[in-house]
Formats: sequence, C-alpha cells, structure tokens
Amino acid sequence: QVQLVESGGGSVQAGGSLRLSCAVSGNTYSVNCKGWFRQAPGKEREWVAGINTGVGTAGYDDSVKGRFTISQDNAKTTVYLQMNSLNSEDTAKYYCAARQGAYCSRVGRPDDYKYWGQGTQVTVSS
Repeated sequence: QVQLVESGGGSVQAGGSLRLSCAVSGNTYSVNCKGWFRQAPGKEREWVAGINTGVGTAGYDDSVKGRFTISQDNAKTTVYLQMNSLNSEDTAKYYCAARQGAYCSRVGRPDDYKYWGQGTQVTVSS
C-alpha cells in the first residue's frame, strides 16, 4: 500500500503562486509514476502533470505548461507542484496520485492511477 498526503493549498490572487506538496509513504518502491490531477466543481478530474520518479522525466498538460513545475525531493518521498501565474481557471481541488507503469510524463487517466491523496483546495481570485 502507498499513502499520499497533499498540503499547500489555499487562496491566492490571480498572478500569484502556490506550491503543493505530496508526502508519499508506505511501499513507495511499488510505484514509479506520480501525478497531479485537479477537479473543478461540475467538471471531470483532469491530469495536470506527471513525473517518472526513477528517471525524473516530467510532462504537463498544455493548460499549465510554462507555469507549473512538478518535482521531487532527493529521497523521492515528496512530490511538489510549483504553480506560478495562477488564474481563475486553475481553481480546483488538486490531487496527488501514484501508479506503477510507463509513460508517466504523458497525459494520464484517473483510472490508471491506483493510489490517491485526499486532495487540497486551490482557489484563485481575480
């Protein structure tokens, strides 16, 4: 089993920044893909970014490319999502997720991810 706990959400004005953290514990060697998803009210959960924790390759949805950065600490027990130039369309609940598999940096489907955190709310006001 793998446990994921997100933190770092909050309220920010448009143009501001936030950094989300995802603490990973348990059988961490059983997963090599970590991703961030988000879900706004009335919308489907969507993939935002993903990283292969073994080789460090990362990928982003076009809507956040150039503004968000996914990274991990040296121990590979924490995954971060640095979010800059936030706008109202970024308002959502953000989830950290993990799985074992390939193509970690490509657009992911929620059903592909086995482990999920409880989510952290990000609200951007204009």
